[in-house]
Amino acid sequence: MDKMRALVAYGPNDLRLEKIDIPGFQADEVLIQVKACGICGSDMPRALQGAVHSYPIVFGHEFSGCVAAVGSQVTQVKAGDRVTAAPLLPCGTCRYCRMGRPAMCETYDFIGSRRQGAFAEYIAVKAANVISLAPDTDYLAGAMIEPISVALHGIGRVRMQAGATVAVFGAGTIGLLTLQCLKAIGAGKVYVVDVVEAKLDIAKQLGADVIINAMVCDPVQFMQEHGQPSAVFETAGTPITQRQSIEAVEKLGKVSFIGTATRDFLLPPHSFEKILRGELEVTGSWMSYSAPYPGYEWPAVALLLEQGKIKTEPLITHKFKLEDGLAAFTTMADKTSNAIKVMFVMQ
Repeated sequence: MDKMRALVAYGPNDLRLEKIDIPGFQADEVLIQVKACGICGSDMPRALQGAVHSYPIVFGHEFSGCVAAVGSQVTQVKAGDRVTAAPLLPCGTCRYCRMGRPAMCETYDFIGSRRQGAFAEYIAVKAANVISLAPDTDYLAGAMIEPISVALHGIGRVRMQAGATVAVFGAGTIGLLTLQCLKAIGAGKVYVVDVVEAKLDIAKQLGADVIINAMVCDPVQFMQEHGQPSAVFETAGTPITQRQSIEAVEKLGKVSFIGTATRDFLLPPHSFEKILRGELEVTGSWMSYSAPYPGYEWPAVALLLEQGKIKTEPLITHKFKLEDGLAAFTTMADKTSNAIKVMFVMQ
């Protein structure tokens, strides 16, 4: 069987570039030659701390590439097409899948965590997961579709009027993509809050109307004085930004929690009282899927990219080859690197 290069994890901080078999594919599957694959925040504990289901494993689920071959039942794409793919593999039979909520699936599979991922030269995926890209879509931009879809799904969790004043807490990958999606769908004034000036500078370049460095200025007080947002999107996942999101939004406002929490979240009584007295709508957002699977988010993002309404190049701060292995992860973990999106490039 033909071989390919892949970055295989055998334990914490143990990533090895190896030659493994190119995966076979079934009649309803597509074999994709991977051209680019980003490192997700969820990949960091997998690579550095051993937070995996089993070893050995190939990580990577934010990818794009070129169709190398298709199964006998596949008609929607052909060899040579540029594509990306949704990494979630819902069971399709549990009550949540039957409700049209695949992200809530009780027995899902997932590319790059439960089965082989895309830190490799080839990957086989179900044709139902494949999203076609415009022929001139850059492969690195195509590999950003998964996180952009996460941002768009988080926005869709709340009802928001066109022209509304909104706020985004966190100017990492998801925060900067949430900013751009908000602008693309017609938001009015957009505040972006972070503590890293370099990230805030990028936010300004990408269309933020007001940037707030929370190390210099209290974002809650600033918004109270200059116009409270009717919707807030929390993408940093820190206790401070989670609390400030509730405190900053106006009465009858909406808060969408997108960022994954890494520490305990303690809400003071007066902040919790804001939820009650202000009758806030507070919701969570998980992944990027709706029905029919994989959902409106994926083709919508592909179209936004094609139309030039989402810019990904300023977010891709570091590029590595597969042979660089662990260095890509340690760079992303290094706060002095000011990394936003770190990408493996195979083309």
